[in-house]
Amino acid sequence: MSEVKKSYEQKNAQDDMQELSKEELVKRKEEISQFYKENIRHLKVQLEYEEYLTKIEKTRAERIQAQMFIVQAYATQENQDESEKNTVRSAEVEFNAVKTEA
Repeated sequence: MSEVKKSYEQKNAQDDMQELSKEELVKRKEEISQFYKENIRHLKVQLEYEEYLTKIEKTRAERIQAQMFIVQAYATQENQDESEKNTVRSAEVEFNAVKTEA
């Protein structure tokens, strides 16, 4: 909504409020309050819906984080295994080199 339109509507609402008598003003406030009270039920349902969505997103994020931890743990283990294999191969090469020299 454009700023001009908002300003126009606010001015008209203020003019309407000034033109209303006290009784009409009280009635108008009651109508507005009733409108909000009726909509609170819907907002509570929406809040519950949003809370469930939030829980789902948090759970999903935790699951992904756990999966990443497992992947990193396996990657570290594989790197260690590969490092150990390289160490064993190096030891074999050195042993064979010493054996051939003797």
